[in-house]
Amino acid sequence: MQRRLIDYLIITFKGLAMGAADAVPGVSGGTIAFISGIYEELISTISNINLSLFKTLFKKGIKAFWKEVNGNFILALLSGIVISYVSFMKLAKYLLENHPILIWSFFFGLIVASIYFVGKQVTKWNAAVILTLIVGAISAFYISSLPAMENSDSDWFLFFAGAIAICAMILPGISGSFILIILGAYKTLSDAIHDVDIKKLIIFFSGAIIGLLSFSHALKWLFKNYHNITLALLTGFIFGSLNKVWPWKQTISWHTNSEGIQSPLIQKSISPFAFDGNNQIVFAITLMILGFLTIFILEKLGSKKA
Repeated sequence: MQRRLIDYLIITFKGLAMGAADAVPGVSGGTIAFISGIYEELISTISNINLSLFKTLFKKGIKAFWKEVNGNFILALLSGIVISYVSFMKLAKYLLENHPILIWSFFFGLIVASIYFVGKQVTKWNAAVILTLIVGAISAFYISSLPAMENSDSDWFLFFAGAIAICAMILPGISGSFILIILGAYKTLSDAIHDVDIKKLIIFFSGAIIGLLSFSHALKWLFKNYHNITLALLTGFIFGSLNKVWPWKQTISWHTNSEGIQSPLIQKSISPFAFDGNNQIVFAITLMILGFLTIFILEKLGSKKA
């Protein structure tokens, strides 16, 4: 595929959107990749990374290796993801702590639009496809309802969390950051990024790389052999995740860390009119619409086959 510089800049922009989404617990960068038209290329590129590529490197040189690994695509996309994820993680933490209704409203609108755009790519609906969608929705709803575990600093646990979270990050509808929260590794990773803890970052990303390379093969096989069912499952995942990003929540129980700081442990979605406090409904609806329109922009960029 011949690409111009502007095409790679668009891919970097999509990476920025993916990184920003993954930084928010409850939103999946995989959803952004899917809507923006790069999902299957991303999965195919990752799954093609194997030992034979290094034979190409030694026998044919760096140019042939770079072309075979789809290096320009990976570099453009990863640059956007890493820059956005690291920088937006701090902003996301601030917004979630100080303006939760507003940030969840934006992403709620984004995900509602995503359901339509992913679902419309199913070319044939039948009983098996509909059942798969329902299973996906129930699974994502259940995951979004799980309480968070205690935070853990164990190296092996951080490695395991990286492998699991990266799988969620590339699945539309399942948030990698939220999986980190459930596993009790979100704060550890956030602190490692803030403190530039090289050891913890290497451990986490080592787990992520192994998980990504393993899981991408399964996804590639599913798309090749069960395309409609896979799309239905992903649509269900996105639909079920709406529970997590619903802006108005009632906290059932709280978690207190070692420093005495409380954070919500178990929450349930409620009506905005039953919300105790300022429901900010006008701003919330406005941001839902903006989130919805954002997906249309990304889908338009995706249609350019960048």
